[in-house]
Amino acid sequence: MNPAVDKKPQTSFSLRRYLLLGILVPVILFIALDTFSLYRQALTAVTTAYDRTLLASAKSIGEHINAQGNDELSTLSAVVPYSALEAFEADNRSRMVYRISQVDGRVVDGFADLPMWRGKIPQRGPYAALVDFYDDTFRGDPVRVAVLLQPVASEHGRAMAVVQVAETLELRRTLARQILVDTLWRQALLVGVIALVVLLVVQRATRPVRELSAALQARSDGDLTPLQTDQAPRELLPLLEATNSIMSRLHYLLEHQKRFVRDAAHQLRTPLAVLKVQVQSARRGDVEPQQALSEINDTVNQATVLANQMLSLAKVAQLREQPVPMAVDWAAVLREVALDLAPLIADKELDFDIDTQSAPMQTHDWMLRELSRNLLHNAIAHTPAGGRLHVRLLCDARFAALVVSDSGPGISEELRQRLFQPFSAGQTHSGSGLGLAICHEIALALGGDIHLDNRVDHGQVRGLDATVRLPLATGTITSDGQTSH
Repeated sequence: MNPAVDKKPQTSFSLRRYLLLGILVPVILFIALDTFSLYRQALTAVTTAYDRTLLASAKSIGEHINAQGNDELSTLSAVVPYSALEAFEADNRSRMVYRISQVDGRVVDGFADLPMWRGKIPQRGPYAALVDFYDDTFRGDPVRVAVLLQPVASEHGRAMAVVQVAETLELRRTLARQILVDTLWRQALLVGVIALVVLLVVQRATRPVRELSAALQARSDGDLTPLQTDQAPRELLPLLEATNSIMSRLHYLLEHQKRFVRDAAHQLRTPLAVLKVQVQSARRGDVEPQQALSEINDTVNQATVLANQMLSLAKVAQLREQPVPMAVDWAAVLREVALDLAPLIADKELDFDIDTQSAPMQTHDWMLRELSRNLLHNAIAHTPAGGRLHVRLLCDARFAALVVSDSGPGISEELRQRLFQPFSAGQTHSGSGLGLAICHEIALALGGDIHLDNRVDHGQVRGLDATVRLPLATGTITSDGQTSH
């Protein structure tokens, strides 16, 4: 059993869910904090309003206190008017009690079991009067108390009275709950409206992504045409451009693979058929054994060269899609290739010289080696015995140029138009026609170009100059052949 097949797919990440959570969660948290703040503010406002009512009642009671005697020797008396309690008649859910005392705690009037005030008057209170507000309990019930220090002066004496007015908290709590419910209801409605708007906006914003996904799923297996970008949102353009770039590369690779298979089937069929005929002829004894073996060997060599060159052409396309390794020195590679081909140069007794400059190239070593080998091998093949072959590698600020100058017959204008096409050999009996096609593909893959030009002297062709220009890598080549930046 293949574990890769049985493995359950992971839950895909939802962009809509991320947007909804990313927007709604902060909004809900903010509204929750705002609700708490609004509730506290409303509760403070309610408390202030009711405290003012308590203070008004305390002042109303304080205005009806009389004194007999002065200060500690005084005696207080009070007649509490009905109007002092009138403010609390509107609602029977709360009760109000009062207490009038002298400073030393002696009760003058009211509820004696209301605890005596023992606090201090605030230094900077909100009111001009000597008043304080505090929470306490009365007969087991929580109450809110306003205490007023009321100076009493008359023709019979003067003293200081302590007026306490307490109110139970039923009405305040009911009102606070009502404020909280109203606030929560409005904020919940606000959250619902925001959630609906966000959902609609997110749905609209992610529609192009869903349409793109549906369009890709509806495509056939071999459809690699570019995606349309004219109507796409600006945020999706990088994704669409990257996707189009990938599909373009895939299209190139698939076309190259198809061409390779087609060319291989076509080009290898001929040498294999010839080889089969040669073997059958040798078995029948139509030719001498040594001659048959020689012909078979030539056919095998030609097929081997053809197969190697076709594989090299396919490898160029493969390396184009791979990351570029560390830079290499083209001059060192060129001299190694020339040394490998030295037996061929010596066999034809060519007048050979090579002149190079250090040329750091950001590419694969194999590409430079294959490019140099094909150009030199082609030049050696077309240079007559004893002829001159000159190789130069020159550099400027941005490019390196390899010029291979042979003394062969050159090329015709008709052949120049198709020389870089696969299987278009200058001499059909001397090669497969893939060498220059490989050079052309490598030059394009490295961002350069290749040109073949006849050298003409006094109207006669004296040879052929093959020129390849490639962009240099940044940095300089060190003594060990590496690039320093």
